Amino acid sequence: MARALELALRGLYTTHPNPRVGCVIVRDAEIVGEGFHARAGEPHAEIYALRMAGERARDATAYVTLEPCCHWGRTGPCSNALLEAGVTRVVSAMQDPNPRVAGGGHGLLRAAGVQVESGVLEAEARALNAGFIKRMSAGMPRVRVKWGASLDGRTALANGASQWITGSEARRDVQCWRAQSSAVLSSAATVIADRARLNVRLTAHELGIEGAVRQPVRVILDRELRLTPDLPIFDAQGEVWIYSASDDAAGRAVLENVGATIIPAPLAASGTLDLRWILRDLAQREINDVWVEAGARLGGAFVAQGLADELMVYLAPMLLGHTARPLAELPGLTELTQAQRGQWQDVRRVGDDLRVVLSCAE
Repeated sequence: MARALELALRGLYTTHPNPRVGCVIVRDAEIVGEGFHARAGEPHAEIYALRMAGERARDATAYVTLEPCCHWGRTGPCSNALLEAGVTRVVSAMQDPNPRVAGGGHGLLRAAGVQVESGVLEAEARALNAGFIKRMSAGMPRVRVKWGASLDGRTALANGASQWITGSEARRDVQCWRAQSSAVLSSAATVIADRARLNVRLTAHELGIEGAVRQPVRVILDRELRLTPDLPIFDAQGEVWIYSASDDAAGRAVLENVGATIIPAPLAASGTLDLRWILRDLAQREINDVWVEAGARLGGAFVAQGLADELMVYLAPMLLGHTARPLAELPGLTELTQAQRGQWQDVRRVGDDLRVVLSCAE
């Protein structure tokens, strides 16, 4: 199963919106077939492994990181393929959270006399597909909020200057996280101020993949349709989805003319766009993982509303002082017991900076 997870990891940058899955087929203590799912619409991991195994799949054991599917989607059901190949034992890391499968694949195999086991290295398998699992089980994508800051938690000088607080290695690391994500989300204010493209600028070779680099959808929250067609974000590859509450038909037409998709969104009681509604809409559009690159206000709103699953902060070895702009705008507290707390997931050095990952407590 550990080998199957290694194989699944090869789809880290490419499988959206599908889960990352690996499969290993073993007969007489020998690996006879391996495979992983690379892209939606292409064969699943089990199919590649069965092709490699050929006749040696008969009476073999298949180790797969996710319950074999039992429905027709972009491809056929893997559970049927395993039965036709004569596999007699299937070990999966976890049950598929997709309601169209959710135990059905295991049930079909058991009904046909195949020995089925599940729960092997489940924690590792769940971590690999946390966004997919959340979308399927909660109807929401996983949300990571990224910030780059000084050691004293400042993201820009009082005049807005922020290039570059973190170093080149940290910026390259951010590119890898963008590439893993289904969508990169920001605000119109950030896109305008930074003239941001928010796309992946690493090559396929640099990411270690074959074929073209998949560009995440750029999701921009623009309540009043402030974006203009001359901004660099419309020059970059990949889709741009704009959530807005504006009824400006002319402004909408101008942005649609440069390829943007405008999605009407409701306002929350605060008068800002309803973030929870937007996340649910993104999930319905098959977005698993959202990478938030925004300022203190929007990033802080995700945290304050309990919508952030993880915070990823790159800390630079510098101090900017109390007049510089803060990391996040959060509601004021009167007692320490009101503070939101999380759990450290990872702390490591990236170039001259530290990358700190915090999971947000529910």
